[in-house]
Amino acid sequence: MKVIFLKDVKGQGKKGEVKNVPDGYANFLIKQGSANQANHSTVRQLEHMNEVEQKQKDKEKEIAQNLADKLGEITLVIHTKAGEGGRLFGSITTKHIAEELKKSQKIDIDKRKMVLDDPIRTLGTFELPIKIHPQVKAMLKVQVSEESHE
Repeated sequence: MKVIFLKDVKGQGKKGEVKNVPDGYANFLIKQGSANQANHSTVRQLEHMNEVEQKQKDKEKEIAQNLADKLGEITLVIHTKAGEGGRLFGSITTKHIAEELKKSQKIDIDKRKMVLDDPIRTLGTFELPIKIHPQVKAMLKVQVSEESHE
């Protein structure tokens, strides 16, 4: 019997797949709520659901791309205390960068999406990759400058 999987079933199929399975097993899956019998209307319904899901994914990717473009134009300036030779007292982490981005640009990005191998410990300009979406990466310029001593 042909069934459409409604959930991932280990060893048999993933959600949305249409497969032929033995009649007894098909009845078991249907009673369990893990599958529906595949007929013309359920296959059409599955195709419609896949289209809606794809449109949603495309929209999310487009929003992420717009945000990536916006971030690419920004140079985030962070003022901090520094000592001899441009060494910072402390360091700048993704948490600091996320907070400054939210405060100055009104853009809220999770610090865990920012890729910073080591905290920033010197003055200067740095390129910071941000994983906004699985298929979209942005580059944010972060300029670390010394606080004025007024």
